[in-house]
Amino acid sequence: MPVLLLVIILGIVEGLTEYLPVSSTGHLILATELLGFDAERWALFNVAIQPGAILAIVVIYWETFWKALRGLFRRDPVALRFIRNLLIAFFPAVILGVIFGDAIDAMLESATVVAWALVIGGIVILLIERAVKVEPAPQVEHPLQMVADVSLRQAIIIGLVQCLAMVPGVSRSGATIMGAVALGIDRKTAADFSFFLAVPTLSGATVMQLARHHDQLAGGMALNIVIGAAVSFVVAIIVVKAFVAYLKKYGFALFGWYRIVIGAVALVWLFAR
Repeated sequence: MPVLLLVIILGIVEGLTEYLPVSSTGHLILATELLGFDAERWALFNVAIQPGAILAIVVIYWETFWKALRGLFRRDPVALRFIRNLLIAFFPAVILGVIFGDAIDAMLESATVVAWALVIGGIVILLIERAVKVEPAPQVEHPLQMVADVSLRQAIIIGLVQCLAMVPGVSRSGATIMGAVALGIDRKTAADFSFFLAVPTLSGATVMQLARHHDQLAGGMALNIVIGAAVSFVVAIIVVKAFVAYLKKYGFALFGWYRIVIGAVALVWLFAR
């Protein structure tokens, strides 16, 4: 398969899965393995194309980010709580990412870890969906206000839960969204919080990986990353809008079953090959 085609396919996979509770990194690792490419060689690419998905959130929610920025300088209480919650939830990932960077890199090369994480994560989603009473969306629907209304305690717990996603296949969005729902936060607010938290988290992960593996940017990899990020940007915009519309009517059970099926199929394939 031509490398350019692989880059486009992986860009599509990133855009499709980054904000769904199914693990984008896990899907990228499995896709690389399935297509017969060295997962270790493409580990940097799989992380470095995330700016495309990050930009998609900035574009979709530009008004929210702009209001938060203006409110910060005006010391608006809502904007300050919004930024506080995101920073507090982001902080645990920074600490663990620095401490366990090498261990995380090693897991990024393991398709088996991904498959097991997909199955276990799917079961957890189904259990939370069954056990937690679904909270209705608040009357105030502006994302800035909704995320600002998340309590300090809830923001801390969401940040701690997000660290589980350092295991590839767990899903950063899945961990944060389901963690928020388990805390009693409504689905729409949980999704919005996860989207906004992705901006500093994915940005930090990308910078850290590029700094640690900058030597791999030679030989056309830098251009491949740009192309993959551009593809993921376009796809992510479509997926995020569709996902938000879906959540207004349905829950997360479909994603739980999907994870279980994909993970089980991957395990069978990995052990049989």
